[in-house]
Amino acid sequence: MSDSLTLPAETRERAGKGASRALRREGRVPAVVYGSNQEPVAIHVEEKELVRQLGTGHFFNSIVEVEVGGKKVRTLPKDVAFHPVSDRPLHVDFLRLAKNATVHVNVPVSFINEEKSPGLKRGGVLNVVRHELELVCGADKIPDEIVIDVTGFDVGESIHFSHVSLPSGVESAITDRDFTIATIAAPSALKSQEGDTTKDEGEEEAEAAPEGE
Repeated sequence: MSDSLTLPAETRERAGKGASRALRREGRVPAVVYGSNQEPVAIHVEEKELVRQLGTGHFFNSIVEVEVGGKKVRTLPKDVAFHPVSDRPLHVDFLRLAKNATVHVNVPVSFINEEKSPGLKRGGVLNVVRHELELVCGADKIPDEIVIDVTGFDVGESIHFSHVSLPSGVESAITDRDFTIATIAAPSALKSQEGDTTKDEGEEEAEAAPEGE
């Protein structure tokens, strides 16, 4: 399960674009905490600490305890707006979590036992179709990642969701199909050989054909 993160914050006295720009000049990022049938709370957080937590790679599937005025509020990050040029965070939305809340999260996938995949051993390429899985689980059961075993997969085969073992209490948000997560693509050298073989066979047939046909 993902570890909880703690993010110190302060309440915002003023709203509006001008106030937000002033906060950013001071190294702060405007944010809001909403949900759980309570009034939204406008806050601001330190940009450096927010960037550090974003850099952990599991910010969006971690419980973030936003600490305001000595009190901690359990939240789940829902959205971060970034500057289109500098990539600096401009605004953050935090969803307040009720006790025993069920959440929808996107959890990254990783792959193991690549040396036990016949297709990869032959030089095949692991083509990842989905780098994250959309999951439904309790707020206290959010996994850091979903590990997928590629043992036995050969060139041309696909890894579907049905091949995945989820932790207890975790389900897929997509339930209407057995979607593809990754495929084992043929190496380019093998594709070239197959293409050359097809070409040679075509040339042989042309040479063997009687004149006039």
